[in-house]
Amino acid sequence: MSGNEIREKYLKFMEENGHAIIPSSALVPENDPTTLFTGSGMQPLIPYLMGEKHPKGTRLADSQKCFRANDIEEVGDNRHTTFFEMLGNWSLGDYFKKEQLRWFFTFLVNEAKLDPSRIYVSVFAGDETLGIPRDDESVAIWQELFAERGIDAKAVHIGSEEDGYEVGMQGGRIFYYDAAKNWWSRSGKPEAMPVGEIGGPDSEVFYDFGPTHATHPDFKDKQPHPNSDSGQFLEIGNSVFIEYIKQGDGSFTKLPQRNVDFGGGLERIAAAKNNDPDVFKVDLLWEVVKQIESLSGKKYEDNLTAFRVITDHIRGAVFMIGDGVFPANDQQGYFVRRLLRRSVRYADQLGVPAGELKNLAESVIHTYETHYGNLSDKKDSITDTIAREEEQFRRTLEKGLKELEKLSVKGTLSGEDAFVLFTTYGFPFELTEEIAKSRGLNVDREAFASKMSEHQDLSRAGAEQKFKGGLADHSEKVVQYHTATHLMLAGLRKELGEEVHQAGSNITGERLRFDFTYPEKVSDEVLRRVETFVNSALEKGGEVSIAMMPKQEAEADPTIEASFWERYPDEVKVYTMTGPEGTVYSRELCGGPHVQNFSEIQGKFKIVKEESSSAGVRRIKAVLE
Repeated sequence: MSGNEIREKYLKFMEENGHAIIPSSALVPENDPTTLFTGSGMQPLIPYLMGEKHPKGTRLADSQKCFRANDIEEVGDNRHTTFFEMLGNWSLGDYFKKEQLRWFFTFLVNEAKLDPSRIYVSVFAGDETLGIPRDDESVAIWQELFAERGIDAKAVHIGSEEDGYEVGMQGGRIFYYDAAKNWWSRSGKPEAMPVGEIGGPDSEVFYDFGPTHATHPDFKDKQPHPNSDSGQFLEIGNSVFIEYIKQGDGSFTKLPQRNVDFGGGLERIAAAKNNDPDVFKVDLLWEVVKQIESLSGKKYEDNLTAFRVITDHIRGAVFMIGDGVFPANDQQGYFVRRLLRRSVRYADQLGVPAGELKNLAESVIHTYETHYGNLSDKKDSITDTIAREEEQFRRTLEKGLKELEKLSVKGTLSGEDAFVLFTTYGFPFELTEEIAKSRGLNVDREAFASKMSEHQDLSRAGAEQKFKGGLADHSEKVVQYHTATHLMLAGLRKELGEEVHQAGSNITGERLRFDFTYPEKVSDEVLRRVETFVNSALEKGGEVSIAMMPKQEAEADPTIEASFWERYPDEVKVYTMTGPEGTVYSRELCGGPHVQNFSEIQGKFKIVKEESSSAGVRRIKAVLE
């Protein structure tokens, strides 16, 4: 069963069980300053899990594109990838544990045809100090589900991951773990959650590939258990039951609206279906692996790390470029560049001819184009971008080789030398080390690692400022400012013309900062008229409505304003702000939270500054006072 088939079966199964199928959001999240990329299926759904009404109802399902930059260095084993798809379904105050656990188990056994005797599950062990009970309700549901398949599902206590290495499986099928393993909130464990944060217990599902796959050397003398990294078990899905909110005294009370947030790894479920824990043997990745074998004349099994890095990185780059993220030296584009440059390095190791990365990209597009039509629509742009980046990096490598030759004349290469080669010429340390070794030279690896650590610390500190964009949070005042920003853009377009579009924003609970396309300074007179437009709308009153429509239809509608069209999915959310007697102030694509009525916006709108942001882009700062 192919990965594409599993995705379609899942979406059809959830639709048959009353779920509205929503499109994947873009890899670049909108109005979320906390992260560069969409890294989980639930991330785009946070406003609705926090209480905003979704236009498609209370039962939703999708397959979400995800990218996790932190996993770049982890790629090389049989399960880590930077890009992946997360199958997801959500209940927004609708069904809860009984329905959710049954649906997922039924999907795995009846639709994906997995052997139920190879499935193990975990549940939350509770926390007496916080007054949160253990999740016996989920245990009872799981025992009933396994019993229907003729399996006696014994529940046993594990506690922590380390405890599991001591006590082992204990003949269990269901395992109680503590909050480090089976509690979800955006802040982590219950004690780390701020006041007002929501969260709850979760129940993870694991597939057992058998003890022969427990090959990790760190686990040779340890007892196996499902929620460990031994290699024997693979987590394939997690149902989160969001039912608690943290109070000011540190206690937890039940939420009036209980939500379900489920995420299942598409590639991991496909790996379970293959009965092979190597996700790179799933058809969604294997086509690229086979092409690399053909181009290099080498076998995958003999060169696992190189094959896996190239395969993963090319797929990640294809999807990011397809979502409008191009190679650059900062922000999201930095990671596209990094993926492609690492791919070049490993392709050279394997002897893949120069210029072939674009053809590997075509294999990715061919595999995914049925479900992600934007990839075929942008095929030329994607392959041309990858070809240019490979060519540019090869020129950089050539310069780096010349510099390395100069440095090696002195008879040694310092960590500082290796660091300069890496940061200035993009020269990977391993390549520097390899060439130095061929000349009988040593490179100070520890000194290089120290310099890199300093560099990464500075980069992270800078990223915290540089990448800050969108909404600071979803607090009441931020939502008011966000809604007012839409009215301000409508006023700017009214005064300056239709060529004005959003170029970026940063909104907090104290002010809004908004960048827009315009070639020259905006006069004070025009700014006052924009202020008047916004305040007049607020005084007259109005409502905000939401509608879902095909992206193609929205693009063809001249009354709908949007920037960054390429980052939106095939189905988009359109917010319309309507005043008395049907006056339409604004119609825009957007993914963030808004007030429902203008009366919720408190204060008078005032523009406090207008300045240049960059060439052809102006910036406004405004407040509600």
